[in-house]
Amino acid sequence: MSTQQIYISENLPSLNQIDEDNTVFCLLNSNQYQDDKSKYAFILGVGVVHEMEILAPENAFNQLAAFQKKHFGTWLFAALSYDLKNAVYPRLTSANMQLQQSPLAHLFAAQSVYLSNHISAGLLPEKTLEANKIKLDMLQASVSKQAYIDQVNHLKKHLSAGDIYEITYCIAFSLTDIILDPIALYAKLNSLSPMPFSALYKNDSQYVICASPERFLGKRANRIFSQPIKGTRKRNDDPVLDEQEKLKLQNDPKEIAENVMIVDLVRNDLTKSAKLGTIKVSELFGIHSFANLHQMISTVEAEIKADCSIFECIENAFPMGSMTGAPKLRAMELIEEVENTKRGLYSGSIGYIDPMGDFDFNVLIRSIFYDKNAKSLSFQVGSAITLDADPEKEYEECLLKAESILKALA
Repeated sequence: MSTQQIYISENLPSLNQIDEDNTVFCLLNSNQYQDDKSKYAFILGVGVVHEMEILAPENAFNQLAAFQKKHFGTWLFAALSYDLKNAVYPRLTSANMQLQQSPLAHLFAAQSVYLSNHISAGLLPEKTLEANKIKLDMLQASVSKQAYIDQVNHLKKHLSAGDIYEITYCIAFSLTDIILDPIALYAKLNSLSPMPFSALYKNDSQYVICASPERFLGKRANRIFSQPIKGTRKRNDDPVLDEQEKLKLQNDPKEIAENVMIVDLVRNDLTKSAKLGTIKVSELFGIHSFANLHQMISTVEAEIKADCSIFECIENAFPMGSMTGAPKLRAMELIEEVENTKRGLYSGSIGYIDPMGDFDFNVLIRSIFYDKNAKSLSFQVGSAITLDADPEKEYEECLLKAESILKALA
């Protein structure tokens, strides 16, 4: 096995140079938002020693597990598409239009790994951000506002019938014939929305430019944990009004109902990987404030079963409940019906596995997907639909979640 080069330093190389010299890299940036579950502020895997791409769902997680076992003791980086769900639930399909040409999964051992607890000035791009300016009226929406409202009302009939209790419905925006600088775009999005699960990932001509606030699944020693988000409010520049927004979110019956349903779903998912009696909700309805948004976040954790492998844990919880609904399988079936594009990497996950077998994976939301060769760009946004959902307000929430992306592109 080739030896990985590990660098623990605050002086990290320029992303512009890394992008020019490598077809594959993965940057995971906490923006210094570290809690008791964080290991590093910054992890960067560059180049490939070994890699695997999964193109079909059959036996996918077993293949990923075998690759990880073979290369145990090295730093691994992974990008998992939402449509990997078909490997977990074989009765599901993904027949909608594909906006991204990414594989179902990409797992690689990097040639060089850079670790830091500080953000390095060397990562700031030297290129101008002006090259990224895009006219927003060029963006093509997958559905009109009225079509969105009609679909929400259709989903509410399923909710009223008890078919589902909650569902995350997403819409897509795309742009073709566009040339931009993904490194500069990442720097701009990250400055506008510095989130704890920010990521920049490149696989050949495909880029993921991510400003995610949400952790999908993590493992430290013998404990696994998930931190689903349900509940969003916009920040206010006035401190008094900003505090009022936090209190509104904390006491909103709809947001609380959404959050508790997803917590129950996550508890059920983690039970498959947990020792009996060790599941606990260590934080319920916590309000976390970021640069632009307040979010309601809960934390579910458990002690992992001794015989549960890394990719078995991930498979047991995949895809994340905060992006599907409850019950999960029925919600995903309806998602395939009402959404008219494949999600691809959106609402999938990017993360790392370290040499000790600990891992951390985000939820791929608030992200831009760019194909340099195809000159195409897309992003998706969504919200949780419950029985008392107001279609107009849900549409506004989607646009709120897209705000930083739109600013970055503009």
